[in-house]
Parts: sequence; structure tokens; C-alpha cells
Amino acid sequence: MLERSNLGSYPPVFRQLNSVGPQPKSYSMDDTQVSVAVAVPRVDLECLSLPKLGEACQNWGIFRLVNHGIPSTLFTRLQHHAQMLFSLSFESKQALITDPFSYFWGTPALTSSGAALKTASPNMNWLEGLNVPLSQLTQFQPQDPLLRSFRLLLEEYGRHLSRIATTLFQSMAKNLHLDPEQSEPMLEESTGFIRVYRYPPHHSMGGEAWGMIPHTDSSVLSVVNQDQVAGLEIFKDNKWLLVDPIPNTLIVHIGDMMQAISDDGYTSVRHRVRVKKQEERLSICYFVFPAEDSVIHSSKYRPFTYKEFQQQVQKDISTIGYKVGLQRFKV
Repeated sequence: MLERSNLGSYPPVFRQLNSVGPQPKSYSMDDTQVSVAVAVPRVDLECLSLPKLGEACQNWGIFRLVNHGIPSTLFTRLQHHAQMLFSLSFESKQALITDPFSYFWGTPALTSSGAALKTASPNMNWLEGLNVPLSQLTQFQPQDPLLRSFRLLLEEYGRHLSRIATTLFQSMAKNLHLDPEQSEPMLEESTGFIRVYRYPPHHSMGGEAWGMIPHTDSSVLSVVNQDQVAGLEIFKDNKWLLVDPIPNTLIVHIGDMMQAISDDGYTSVRHRVRVKKQEERLSICYFVFPAEDSVIHSSKYRPFTYKEFQQQVQKDISTIGYKVGLQRFKV
């Protein structure tokens, strides 16, 4: 059950989780399997092995990154500040979080401006989030001391994630024998953004709900910093596998753009987030994309830009309620 002292921090729709009346519609879990924990491949950024990296990208589409060079104190401070920010009242968050940041709930689907995207689906994702375009951080000069400290931490964290994503992508390009000049615009640091997600507990008869329904990321790479509450699951070998949190490690996802760049050699991992009955969960995620107008050429897909891909995804979510993704661009 949600803590009464914290109830006002949640969007009004989530406060109904403790009521005895009708609850908002959520995704059915009746036809899903119980997930089992799995040891995903580990990649050491300090002693980067191209064969191990390539195997993880080909066979899993996800790996656990160790020796990434991010101080553990930065992880701790980021999570602490995020928790304090989310624990503010819902009304306070709406007033404090202003452009270029954006605050959203009930869906992870956002427009390019960061606003929640209207969807044809009647279902709800049990999450609230903060969207942070890293290239615009310097424009955000809040008076609130908590937000000001959080912005500085995000700047430092963003620099680390840019370094990590660039190092990994360059190594993947070597594995794939991509032309350096042609592959350079396929990962544009200025497109990087961070989303901080809070998944409220879900008090229902089944005791669980979807924080995010099954999907793939549209990015080149996604880098996830989980807290110590489990919930991330990946689909592999026709079953759902639980990715347990391990302190001071990152989870790296291959996204749709990397799958297209690699001619389907690398897999964009299908994943979801399961919300717990009693425990709140927090994750800090980094996404990076190709330059908006750079053309992605692939033998598997017709030529397209990330801008075209994004527009098609948003159109599908608005009209049919879900993302179709790369299938729309198949040759």
C-alpha cells in the first residue's frame, strides 16, 4: 500500500490505488509468465573486449557494463536528489519543473518537446517521470536549490554518459566494419537526453502492474541506472527474464537505430518494467540517437532519417495505441 505520508507526491490518478473504488485500467498480466532472473553478459569498459561486446550485442541486445568510470558517489547523489524531487507534492512538481525540463506521468511516450503524447490506447503505464534534454541544461537556471543541485549533478552525469556511449559505439562500429566517416553522424551527442522514472507501488488484487509495457527503444544506445528494486525484464528465447540490479553497474540496451545500422546483426532488445505491490522503484536512463537528418542506409530497411522514424512512431502511438517501429521501414 502507498505510504499515506507520501500519497500527495503521486499524480492524482495513482492515489486511487489505495481507494476501495474502481481503479484505472491497467494492462492484463493474466497471460504472462513468471520471470526468472538471468545473468546478462558483462562488458568491462576499462578492458574492452571487442569479441565479448559483439557477442553480447548479437545474442542478447543488452549487457551489464562494469568499470565504467562513474564514481559511486555520483550514483548515490543522483538517486537521492531524484527521490527528494519526486517526493515533493504533485502540485509542487508541476510548478517547479519548467522548460526545457518536463514532468509527465501515465505514459513514457513523449513528443519532441517533452510533453506527454496523446495515445489511442486506453491503458496506463504506472510511472511518473522527468525528461531532461542534456543539450539544453545550461538554459535551465532554477531558483529552487534542490533543482539547482540536481541540474549540476545531471550535467556531470551527462558528460560521463556521453563518454561511455561514444566509446561503446566506436567499438561496435569497428566490430561491424563500418566506415568511420559514414558512421560518425549515426551517434550525435547533442541528441542525448536523460529520463528519470519513478514507478509507484500498485495496490491491486494481483499486486502488480506494468510500469512499461513490452517495447524496444528507438535509440542507438540506452544506458540504464537502476536502484535496488527489481522490475526490468527482457524477452529472450521466448521467455521473460528478470535483470536483477547490481550496485555500481549500468545496463546498456541496443536500440532500434543500432539494429538498423547493423543490418539486424545487433538486436534491439524487447523489454518491460513490472511494478511491485509494496515497493517504489527508481531508474535513471540515458538515450542517444543519430543526427536528426542523417540518413540510415541498410540492406534490411529503406533509407530513412531518425526524424522520419520518430514521426512514424508518434503517429502509430497516437492512432493505433502502440509503437510498430522498424517493421514500418522494412524493404
